[in-house]
Amino acid sequence: MIRHARAADHAAIRAVNLAAFPGAAEADLVERLRADGDAVFELVAETDSEIVGHILFSRLWADSVNLYLALAPMAVIPGEQGQGQGSALVRAGLEFCKECGAHGVIVLGHPDYYPRFGFSAEATAMVASPYAGSPAFMAQAIEDGAFDQPLTLAYPDAFTEL
Repeated sequence: MIRHARAADHAAIRAVNLAAFPGAAEADLVERLRADGDAVFELVAETDSEIVGHILFSRLWADSVNLYLALAPMAVIPGEQGQGQGSALVRAGLEFCKECGAHGVIVLGHPDYYPRFGFSAEATAMVASPYAGSPAFMAQAIEDGAFDQPLTLAYPDAFTEL
């Protein structure tokens, strides 16, 4: 089951991120994005009432009036990886991005994983960002033309501390 995260889930979300990644950087990122007010929404995946996955979307600062979001991080506990929890989180998250009125979404993630959801490095060709040029820097237009014009995007401060 995929649902919106609640404050009561924060400890379990931290545990998921600590289990899924080496070190605490991603778990700390989630907490800092929340504390700074940059988290737009979070979803969790549950199996047997246990949180086994998490995804967060945060605001990107753009030289545009349109809303752009960053997908990061997305985590699934090791015992549940490869069973569709991550895919379900990404798909549900992108659907909610549409409902939120997001113009486009950026991810800095595995180039072999995110293209299956419509992300591509080619979509970032006209995006200026500290991560531009990396094959892991990918975008997906939620609204037509979201990445057709030159665009400068700045990440929340929490990302610079990774």
